[in-house]
Amino acid sequence: MVANPSQAKFDKAKRDSAPIDSPSTLQRFIGRREFGPLVLLIVEIVVFSVLSTTFMSTGNISNLLAFTPEMGMMALGMTMLITSGEFDLSVGSVFGLAPIIMWTLFNQEVMPLELAFFVALGFAVLIGFFNGWFVTKLKIPSFLVTLGMMMVARGTALYITDGFPQRTWRAETALTEIIVGDFYIGDFRVYASLLWFILFAVVLGFLLTQSRFGNWIQAAGGNSSAAHARGVRVNRTKIMLFILTAVMAAYAGITSSIRVSAANPNSGTGYELEVIAMVVIGGTALMGGYGTIIGTILGVFILRMMRNGIVMIGIPGLAYNIFIGAIILGMMALHSWLERRHHSGT
Repeated sequence: MVANPSQAKFDKAKRDSAPIDSPSTLQRFIGRREFGPLVLLIVEIVVFSVLSTTFMSTGNISNLLAFTPEMGMMALGMTMLITSGEFDLSVGSVFGLAPIIMWTLFNQEVMPLELAFFVALGFAVLIGFFNGWFVTKLKIPSFLVTLGMMMVARGTALYITDGFPQRTWRAETALTEIIVGDFYIGDFRVYASLLWFILFAVVLGFLLTQSRFGNWIQAAGGNSSAAHARGVRVNRTKIMLFILTAVMAAYAGITSSIRVSAANPNSGTGYELEVIAMVVIGGTALMGGYGTIIGTILGVFILRMMRNGIVMIGIPGLAYNIFIGAIILGMMALHSWLERRHHSGT
């Protein structure tokens, strides 16, 4: 019996128009940029737990969470900025300068601590504004602008203090309790800075992924010319992000100074590269256009746990940079592989 030609054509057209099987939930999860950092963090925890019986102890976890939020706050701001296609090398210097300004004004009895706190953050706003203005208005690459600002901010901190740390103080006020107060959950010590870090992460995560401003950030980083043509205020967006990044660095530096009861003009040296590494390891695109707050949080804990873990198992701390470099290279290779798989549809 000869098949009906019309029916055969209809069946072929139906087959051709059938939807291609969409990726499963597992495939989508594996394809996310946060998947690699998550796996690496889990591997770190397992390896260090096996090699050190005290790595997962309450005391060690408490100590780890005491200083992790400070780097984390800087990384959150940097994530937003890198997503827009820029980055800031001056964050480490702002981290060191802001507490110097605050505690100098307070120790010399120029103003109360609370007012000195806002003055220090005001300086960070100015630094961020100048960074953004030079980049957007004068069209100078952010690498050069923030490199110059890094030297200005660090030099200012050294000049104010003659290169010496601020003297020890006792300033137990409501402000210091709000910023770095602590409480216990059983034997577990929790600092307020951890709660602030979580709050900042939630707010910035929502801003980046669920708001119009977040769309502007990603559009500015993906293709600034096209974004501008579609009405995105690219320059204003980037200036605001430079300000945000500087303020987050200043707040982190003040938090650190309260926690350790010292304001060192050299504090934060080298932090800028470590913060950028945390962001990139977490999956944010270095050239802009895509950012992930969740990935940055994973990146922060990867490097903080690495620093803590290698010391716990007896490896000299000076080897830390070796591990950072290896992790960066490995994660970049993984991100590249996942990106190729995504574009090839496999």
